[in-house]
Formats: sequence, structure tokens, C-alpha cells
Amino acid sequence: MMPPTRNEREIIRAIRAQSPVETGSVLKGIGDDCAVLRLDGRRLQVLTVDTLIESVHFDLGWHPPDLLGRKAAAVNLSDIAAMGGKPGFALLSLAVPPNLAAQWLDRFMSGFMEALAAAQVVLVGGDTVQSGGQLSLSVTVGGEVDEGDVLYRSGAQVGDLIWVSGPLGEAAAGLAICREGKVADDPVWQQLVKAHLDPEPEVELGPLLAESGYPHAMMDLSDGIATDLAHLCEASGVGAELVAEQLPLSEPLRAAAGRFKCAALDWALRGGEDYRLLFTAPAEATLPIENLVAERLGREIFCVGRIVEGSGVALCDGSSRRDISYQGYDHFAS
Repeated sequence: MMPPTRNEREIIRAIRAQSPVETGSVLKGIGDDCAVLRLDGRRLQVLTVDTLIESVHFDLGWHPPDLLGRKAAAVNLSDIAAMGGKPGFALLSLAVPPNLAAQWLDRFMSGFMEALAAAQVVLVGGDTVQSGGQLSLSVTVGGEVDEGDVLYRSGAQVGDLIWVSGPLGEAAAGLAICREGKVADDPVWQQLVKAHLDPEPEVELGPLLAESGYPHAMMDLSDGIATDLAHLCEASGVGAELVAEQLPLSEPLRAAAGRFKCAALDWALRGGEDYRLLFTAPAEATLPIENLVAERLGREIFCVGRIVEGSGVALCDGSSRRDISYQGYDHFAS
């Protein structure tokens, strides 16, 4: 009998064990949002790749092709932003089923190119093949960052405050709405559906925070904060405490949770595809960071907890404290 499939973390560890360690021009290999390579002087190149597969990451029954194109770009742009980088070029690989309409592909490319243009990114190449039945999209994006600005997952320090760049859980709520066929003109629903179908990567905020010098560590939120913060803690050799009442939950999220009879907090902790930034910074940087983001981008960010000694992620909810490490999305979870 074949052994059961390992979870996502175990698979990545097994692959990493067979990969050469960082050496020469490779400053960071497997284990962060991007690989980091030295270009020349203080300039570094950041590289990321993501794959989206039909019926796993998207459903053609409700995901419009132009918005899928935008999302395929966004998930990679988000990784570049999480390292503090500015994106510059992209590669696109398409495995296309034989029955996919040419008009659908034209609309997909229109959305994809629109998202790249908004971030001043150029499509420089890729690959196209015919698939056996399902559509598969793989995107690589490269960018640059100054060596003094690059942010890794591994820099969090005990005493740092934990921040997120926006409301959590909206994409998970939007997915639930799409699955139930409840997409309508109701603006409450539309905000959540947009979070799932058309996320906006933090291409301005990421470099702004990196250049400020305040954050110690940063990554993007793609698998839910319960899992992503656990990754950051593991890389940094620290633990974390999240405060339930400080997690930013929007009113549309709460309304959807009531409609679906589920907990809004669960969506915020475990729901994937938020594509917000998660970062840590010393407590004394609180006002400078809040003022910087408000003055430059006209928005707010949210402090949701603190880095502590130990390991893992704990949720503090009233008088209770429970471990929630790695309880977010996992591709290989049973």
C-alpha cells in the first residue's frame, strides 16, 4: 500500500532537502515569497511563480475570463510586494484544453495584460501547450529591490507588533457566495465576490514599507493568517499571539457569515487568498508607520497581535488562548 500523501509543508521540505543551499548569487532560495538573486552592487532580483488550475483554484462557471487574467497576475505581484520589491517582467505558461473558445482566451489575456500594465510590468515570454482537459495557468514575475530594503519572513523579533494591511476573510466569503450561486447586484455581496475574483495586490504598500526601514519581516497572506503567520514564526524562530478582537472583520464579512451560519472569525483566520500584507515591526514604530501609510496612501493598517518567545501561533480570545498554527489552507489536506 502506498503511504498517504504528505501535507504541503512536508512536500516543500522534502524538495528543499534536495536543493542546493544559498550560494554565490543566490541569496534566498526555497522558503520565502520569492527567490532572491544578486544582480550587481546593491540591486537584487526577486523571482516568484504561481500556478492556477481549473477546478482547484478557479471555476469557469463563475470566474469571468478577464478577472481570472487579472487574478493570475495579482497573486504573483503580491509575492513581489511582500519582499519589498518592484515588479518588472512576467512569463506566462498556458495549458489550454482543446474546447476552450478563442474569445474566452482573448478576454483572459486582456485582463492579464491590464493588470500587468497597471503595475508597469512587461510580458516577455512563456509557453503554450494543449492540456488533456483542464485549463492550467502558470505565471512567473520578476522584480528588483535594493539590498537594504528587501524583507524576508525570517526577521521577526520578540516584542514586535504584528500588522495586516486590510480586512481578512473577504475572499473566503466571496468564494462561499460564488459556490452558492448568490452573486447578485447587492453591493454587500459584490465587495466580497470582488475580493475572491479580482484581488488587488499591495504593489504600492510593499515597497513603501520596505523603504521606510520599520518592518523586520513581511510576507503576503495567501493561505490564511493561521498558516501564513505560522510560516513567518517558523522562519524567524519565534512565536506569535493574535488578539481576536483586533482582527479586522468588515461589515460585509459579518453579514455573509450570518447568512451562511458560520463564524466570520474562522474565515479571517483560515480563509485563503486575502493577498494582504502581513508584517512585524517594533512597537515604537507604530505611529510612524500609521502616519506614513495614511499620508502616502490615504488608508489605514491594523495591528493584530505581538511576536513572543517560543513557537507557533496562539489566538487570544477573551480569557481563552488556543493554538491555531497551520490551520489555514493546505492543498494536500484530506
